[in-house]
Amino acid sequence: MDLTTLALFIPACFALNMAPGPNNLLSLNNASRYGLRTACLAGAGRLLAFAGMIVLAAMGLAVVLHTSEYLFLLVKVLGAGYLFYIAWQLWRAPVGEAAQVGARGVGTLRLARQEFLVAAGNPKAILIFTAFLPQFVSVTSATPVAEQFAVLGAMFLVLEWLAIAIYGWLGAYMQRWFNQPAPRRLFNRVSASLLGLAGFGLLAARRA
Repeated sequence: MDLTTLALFIPACFALNMAPGPNNLLSLNNASRYGLRTACLAGAGRLLAFAGMIVLAAMGLAVVLHTSEYLFLLVKVLGAGYLFYIAWQLWRAPVGEAAQVGARGVGTLRLARQEFLVAAGNPKAILIFTAFLPQFVSVTSATPVAEQFAVLGAMFLVLEWLAIAIYGWLGAYMQRWFNQPAPRRLFNRVSASLLGLAGFGLLAARRA
C-alpha cells in the first residue's frame, strides 16, 4: 500500500471515527461516570462489533444487508429500540450518593456488551465499511486484496480506539463538574435525549 493512499485514508478514516454518534456518546458518558480506564476498556465491545463488520465486508457478505430490505429494517428497528432503552435508563439514572453506589456495582463487561450492541445494531455502520474501505483497495496492486482489506481494517480499529480514548478523556475531564446531583442529572438527560434522537435517526435511515 503506497504512502499516497495512506495519506488519504488516515485523515478520512479518523474523521469518521471522531464523528459524534451513539457509541462516542457512550464513551463520553461512561468516562464521566466510571473513569477513563473503564470507558476505554468498555470500548473493546465496539471494536469487536466493527471487526466483525469489516470481516463481513471483506467477504462480500455485507451485500446481503445492503440488498435485503427486510434484514436492513430488522437490524435498524432492533438497534433503535436498544438506543431508546439506554436513553430511558440514562434518563432515570440515580445521581448523588445513589449514583456512587451504582457506579461501583457496574462491571466493565456489562459496559462493553452495551458498546457492542449499540455498534452491532447500526446497519449503516456495515454499509460504511462496504462503501468506504473498498475505495482504498487497489485490484491492480501486487498486494492481495484480502491483505489490503486486513491492513485497512486494522488501521480503522486503531483509529477508532484513539477516538474512544479522546472521547473518554473528555468525559473524564468533565467528571469533576458532575459531582453535584443537579449537573449530573442535567448531563444524563441531555445524553439520554441525544441517544433518543440517534434512535429516531436510525429509524429514518434508508439503504443507500
